[in-house]
Amino acid sequence: MAHSSPVTSAASAQRPARRSRAARWVPAYLALAVIWGFSFLFIRVADRGFQPLQVALGRVVLGAAVVAMITLARHDRLPADRRTWLCLAVAALLMNTVPFALFAYGEQRISSVDAGLWNAATPLLAVPATIWLIPAERPGRRRIVGLVVGFAGVAILLGTAPNLNGSTLAGQALCLGGACSYGLGFPFSRRFLAGTGHTPVALAAGQLACAVVELTVIALPTFPLRADPPLTAVLSLIALGAAGTGLAYVLNFTVVRQVGATIASTVTYLIPVCSTAAGVALLGEPLAAGSVVGACVILTGAALT
Repeated sequence: MAHSSPVTSAASAQRPARRSRAARWVPAYLALAVIWGFSFLFIRVADRGFQPLQVALGRVVLGAAVVAMITLARHDRLPADRRTWLCLAVAALLMNTVPFALFAYGEQRISSVDAGLWNAATPLLAVPATIWLIPAERPGRRRIVGLVVGFAGVAILLGTAPNLNGSTLAGQALCLGGACSYGLGFPFSRRFLAGTGHTPVALAAGQLACAVVELTVIALPTFPLRADPPLTAVLSLIALGAAGTGLAYVLNFTVVRQVGATIASTVTYLIPVCSTAAGVALLGEPLAAGSVVGACVILTGAALT
């Protein structure tokens, strides 16, 4: 009778354990990619019934409500010190208020496909901000090469954009600005909020609460709402807020808790795939060959960095 070696037996025992761990986080990871990918479609459709600042405000209000309920269910405590709330207000400005508004304005001028491709530049744009805010992370040769490659991709994406004119150029610039804001917000949150001792869900609740206040003040001049917004716009705004801004935080927290922030961050590479598929299949938006090339170059640069 043949006997398995201790090494073989150990390897066989590890495989089910790995499959079990993957079964816990992979569904949340894929759901997160789909939800954030579809968010650009939801923005595009919501823009048909609401003004851009109303779209931004609606999504943070709904997202904050979802995260607040989860915070209460978990009995998490919100921060109590003034410094943390000040940092949350800045994080809300960089991660919610500014990019949500810029993408909503941008998608009035360009397709959801192009907006999703610009979002793919976020990891690349986070590198200069990380070097500035976290000096200990000095750029190596590979990271510098990644920056050069990535920004070449940005130039390709912008230079090959279809029907480029004053309006579409402004839309491209607005979405690039939104990606830049995300790129600054991630290292800011890491430096000033990661070590506060509060749970990610509690910090998310505080950040979204700050975003609600900020966008309420900014969006007040755009009210009242349209008397008869299309049902598709209303449903898109609900999905954008409850799922894309609320549920997505929970899914992201789940993945980070299971496998760490590094693997969780790679969802950024799947988002443009999902946003492109959604825009082309459901909205009939065109996909230019130059946009595909530019996005691939950007993702290559982001991977290198």
